Amino acid sequence: MSSTKDSRVKRPASRSPSRSGSGLRLSKHHRERVAKEAAQKQANDLHLVERTNALSLQDFIANFIDPVALQIRTTTALAKDSTTEYQAQIHTANTIPEPDFEGCFALIEQTSSADYSASSIGWSPSKKRKEMRLPDMRYMVLRSTEDWGEASAGHSQTETREEGVRQRTPPVAGFLSFMTTYEDGKEVLYCYEVHVNPALQGQGLGAQVMRLFEEIGSRIGLEKTMLTVFTANAAAVRFYERLGYAVDEYSPGPRKLRNGTVKEPDYLILSKALR
Repeated sequence: MSSTKDSRVKRPASRSPSRSGSGLRLSKHHRERVAKEAAQKQANDLHLVERTNALSLQDFIANFIDPVALQIRTTTALAKDSTTEYQAQIHTANTIPEPDFEGCFALIEQTSSADYSASSIGWSPSKKRKEMRLPDMRYMVLRSTEDWGEASAGHSQTETREEGVRQRTPPVAGFLSFMTTYEDGKEVLYCYEVHVNPALQGQGLGAQVMRLFEEIGSRIGLEKTMLTVFTANAAAVRFYERLGYAVDEYSPGPRKLRNGTVKEPDYLILSKALR
């Protein structure tokens, strides 16, 4: 018999709260909240270094980087009233575009391969590339905003997408690679490489990039920033000293050889306290 023909008043069948629409939403909300709380607890249980490295690139930028600081202005050495604007982009070892990666590697090879070769570390392109791909490595890559404009203006409508991307990508003006890590049991932000195109040096670009690097370390809450510099690169040593860096307590000291000769280290570990 059809219910439309039943004249009796029927009570609506009771439904279990877990089966009702609102109950399902409540149950789903509850599960999501429990999962979120569990994930938060797991994150809180991690130490600062692991917790920071577990962040997505977007969360890392949102938590520790002021977007305004990514816009850098410099004054040329020859024309004090002439300024150049640069844009810094943040990448991980996984997200860095291939042109950026190759541009960074080219700067290392151009400016430091000779110092590597002359040191006990030695220069190995394959080892350097492997180091640059370490999972927790992050990058600040700088390009001139003027170069971006010129590259876009020169774009041809007949070129392929791949050719267009390659041709419109301006050269890397400079970069800094860094990692949140432990050094002798201390939580630090380690600068692996920092390089500026030789044609652009003397404008204060390197100093501004280093300040941004230090600001990131402070925002994370790390104890200090650290880096390695070749002793043969006296200009670089002076540059870091002007920024407030000093020889770290764990920097290698002179070694006395069997014949009595004292061998000075060919590199120094420098650091700067953040708190």
